[in-house]
Amino acid sequence: MSRPGFVLEVDERTPPLIVHEGEGFHLCEFPLGTRVVYPPDSLPGLRDLDAQIRDALAHPLDAEPLPELLRAGMKLTIVFDDVSIPLPPMRAPDIRQRVIEAVLELAAAKGVDDVELIAANSLHRRMTPGELKHALGERIFRSFFPDHLRNHDAEDPDNLVHLGQTAHGEDVEINKRAVDSDLVVYVNINLVAMSGGNKSVPVGLASYRSLRPHHNVHVVSHSRSMNDPPNSAMHHSYDRMGALVDEHVKVFKIETTLNNDTFPRELGFLNKREWEWTVKDQATYLAVKHANDLTPPKLRRRIWHGTKAPYQVTGIHAGETNAVHKRTLEAIYRQQLTEIDGQADVLVFGLPYVCPYNVNSIMNPILVMCLGLGYFFNMYRGRPMVREGGALILFHPTPWEFHQVHHPSYVDFFDEVLAESTDPATIETKFEGQYATDPWYIHLYRNSYAYHGVHPFYMWYWGAHALEHVGDVIVVGGDRAACTRMGFRSASTFADALEMASDTVGRAPRITYLKNPPLAMAEVR
Repeated sequence: MSRPGFVLEVDERTPPLIVHEGEGFHLCEFPLGTRVVYPPDSLPGLRDLDAQIRDALAHPLDAEPLPELLRAGMKLTIVFDDVSIPLPPMRAPDIRQRVIEAVLELAAAKGVDDVELIAANSLHRRMTPGELKHALGERIFRSFFPDHLRNHDAEDPDNLVHLGQTAHGEDVEINKRAVDSDLVVYVNINLVAMSGGNKSVPVGLASYRSLRPHHNVHVVSHSRSMNDPPNSAMHHSYDRMGALVDEHVKVFKIETTLNNDTFPRELGFLNKREWEWTVKDQATYLAVKHANDLTPPKLRRRIWHGTKAPYQVTGIHAGETNAVHKRTLEAIYRQQLTEIDGQADVLVFGLPYVCPYNVNSIMNPILVMCLGLGYFFNMYRGRPMVREGGALILFHPTPWEFHQVHHPSYVDFFDEVLAESTDPATIETKFEGQYATDPWYIHLYRNSYAYHGVHPFYMWYWGAHALEHVGDVIVVGGDRAACTRMGFRSASTFADALEMASDTVGRAPRITYLKNPPLAMAEVR
């Protein structure tokens, strides 16, 4: 049996705790009384996964069995989540491969020969051939790439269809192949509660025109939190748009959930609670940290991004989107939800080397902000882990460094936009349109491996709720110039950060440290 999430209160017997900081980590001593939030133990994986996949397709929720939806002469489009999840990438075979192979076998048995596969990358960068091959496996890649396996192109007007507007005036414009299909099968990996459901087709296959209604400062700042869909204005918009999609497109949804087995065996100590380390774990920690510290930065980054997680699949559900997603959320909360007694004055995160937007890339300062203030701050249901006006302390080196191929508009956003203002609403009003329609950024998005020109704006908006809520953001070890450009403060040590935060929260703050990875989601009582 898995144990529930665990909250440790630091006392004299508590050992130093692991803190991630980019492509490194170290042991840190926390003040007495600090609350440390751990996720529940990893749930066990499903036995005979292939049988479970076949059963889900044959006995879907609120939908006809998939074999009955397939017929010769039809147009079938299989859509799948892009490289942004899971994090780290899943050890082969990826669950997307296993599910899609099962779908293709059923389609072949029914004589379906018009099949297209599309990565739902929205305004993210295109997946490389190597990334597609890892996600889908050699057999699928060889059979379909490049003519019938491709990335969605949100800037190709000839392959977009405007389906209309919701009652709230939200434009719904998505991939033409999906609209023209007799059936769209969407395959999700659900790592967090904000993913999946009606976010899949209306967002993953959308254009910029169709993202603007929910990827904006007002909606994001009113999503409390993005991992709590009933309280998320963003998800309310997804649901309205999903309902309109369903009027025009027949969607068969397949969602999968994973456990918290984040690191492979050689890094297994990172999956454990520190006081449970064996002598072998302690020795492994020392050896890995020593080697990691001595490794040149570029090689160290390559090694970490080459790490594949030995996740186990904890759930697979298929059928109608809303019925499926209800089961998915239950599985995610069962794996991640941890109860906390009251809000903290100071909330602490260690930020690891990867987020959804720097896979095989560089964690630039904007992505540091997004991961800390957007993703980790929003890992709660109900109330934030930190009180209004409290302080956030993040651990990350935050180098002034950008991937020139993946993040060209980020460079200009950081140099030009943030130099003028860090206020999300001001940035949105004054600069978004220029970057979103810039022909060079659009060219790089379509023909290279660049994120869309507007993408850094979305990353900054992602932190809008946190920026409104907290009174101070301090980055331990952060490059001082980069942090200053973003409106944050930099501290050399954790002790210095706490001293700096005392200006905001006083001399005896209540501190919560959210230990990650693996992922935990807080429910504050």
